Amino acid sequence: MKKLPSVRWCGVVCVAAVGAGLFAAAARSAEQSASSAAVERAARSGRAETSPTSDRPNILLILSDDQRFDTIAALGNREIRTPRIDRLVERGFAFTHAYIMGSTQPAVCVPSRAMLHSGRGLWRADDDLAGQTTLGEVLRGAGYATYAVGKWHNKAPSLIRGFDKARAIFLGGMSDQYRVPLRDLTDQRTLSPPRIVERHSTELFCDAAVGLLGEHRGPKPFFLYLSLTSPHDPRTAPAEFARMYDPAAIPLPKNFLPQHPFDNGELRVRDELLAPLPRPADEVRRHIADYYAMISHLDREIGRVLDALETNGFGKNTIVVFAGDNGLAVGQHGLMGKQNLYDHSLRVPLVAAGPGIPAGRSDALVYLHDLFATVCDWAGAQPPPCDAESLRPIIEGAGAKGRKQIVAGYRQQQRAVRQGRFKLIEYRVEGARHTQLFDLEADPWEMDNLAARPEHAQRVAQMRALLAEELRKAGDPVEFPIGGTE
Repeated sequence: MKKLPSVRWCGVVCVAAVGAGLFAAAARSAEQSASSAAVERAARSGRAETSPTSDRPNILLILSDDQRFDTIAALGNREIRTPRIDRLVERGFAFTHAYIMGSTQPAVCVPSRAMLHSGRGLWRADDDLAGQTTLGEVLRGAGYATYAVGKWHNKAPSLIRGFDKARAIFLGGMSDQYRVPLRDLTDQRTLSPPRIVERHSTELFCDAAVGLLGEHRGPKPFFLYLSLTSPHDPRTAPAEFARMYDPAAIPLPKNFLPQHPFDNGELRVRDELLAPLPRPADEVRRHIADYYAMISHLDREIGRVLDALETNGFGKNTIVVFAGDNGLAVGQHGLMGKQNLYDHSLRVPLVAAGPGIPAGRSDALVYLHDLFATVCDWAGAQPPPCDAESLRPIIEGAGAKGRKQIVAGYRQQQRAVRQGRFKLIEYRVEGARHTQLFDLEADPWEMDNLAARPEHAQRVAQMRALLAEELRKAGDPVEFPIGGTE
């Protein structure tokens, strides 16, 4: 196994190896549409398995939209069907406690993706990535062919700077899944006028990814960023997937509530109006069924892209990363959206598989934007100064334990910190203050608030001091008064 040189960046030393490994191609679904098959036939033409011309791996980064951490069968969800992602989990390395830092606006995916592409924390990442070096720029400058497909919610200039080719680009946050306006990056380095193709966005995006894999020729390794708009609402999966989930058979989450127990500052945002108040149990079951259907559909489509890696001879030297941009409540705590700091909205799936990556799992506390440093590490590229930390030492068993604590915020109203098994959330809404303390080891559903109990008074004080210090270090510009009562 050939070692990459040690590289120091983002405040950590990362020493690792990229060696030979292979996750096997799985059978392609017989239900692909004729147009999808045509794209794949074009991708297959004239391609044979070849030895890599570089020790550096290709990297495929797949990002889903609004997918919660607990929506993968192989990671414990017995209700959902995700066979292709399951194979990544089984052959790769899964982080079960990957967090985002929250959001400065209701469109949580904007700052989340800005953090991912800049490696900067919530209050340092610019939503449009203006003046900030992106992951695509770093890899492009390091000799990678860089390709982008799908949703880009951080304005066109940052996309154009970072990618050699960009296909089926959706500039925005959400759309009718069957009428998404798509653009391509032209030879003149501008985006084409939008076009509408009446087909599900996930299928269109995965078609474009398959096409780019078929076009790629060395000697450069490639970085392909595939960004989906699923399972974000409108949750309108094709009928065959909608039929997979009977709402009446869907169990309610353990922390289902008809409504949130107090005003968290964002109870009237669009996401929270997707279901009436108080939340009817049957309505929440229907939303969960639709959510799962979208995820099962994207699972099949991702499988086509993974098959194309093998077909085009890239399987032996491609690292595949699957992650989500943020979570979603869908009825938990009486909420429907992601504009909160509970784990269901902060935690995301994060799985990596490929050469040099052993099978395993870690419950280390990490951020999604740590992928910035990790991808650079795999690529042997030097990133700019950032807040991200490479995950390779954890993946490769080098003794790293992840972050000691995770800090998060939502607009001006909510702040949180997690350290070990305990998590503190503070709220400030129009003068009213609330404090929550959860023991996540004993209470993973965040149902039992310990903040007002006398035996936890010292811990609350310690966690408040930790929160204030972590917010200061993270550059939070808001003067957030910490303290109050539940």
